[in-house]
Amino acid sequence: MDDTGIKNAAYINSQCTCAIIEAMSMQAENMSRFHSGQAMAYTEKDFKDMMNQYEIGTNSVIERLWRN
Repeated sequence: MDDTGIKNAAYINSQCTCAIIEAMSMQAENMSRFHSGQAMAYTEKDFKDMMNQYEIGTNSVIERLWRN
């Protein structure tokens, strides 16, 4: 893998890390609301939108890895 490929892989890794942190926060908020009998704050759509925001969907990752 050339230097650009390594940089792209590092970028994808950092985006995934940020997305995991955000998803864990969203999940924690949902669990807190669940235990207090409130409606969920985040839906499946919110989680999918977050993946798109960080560009970590399959197509986005493949496109970035092959971009030179």
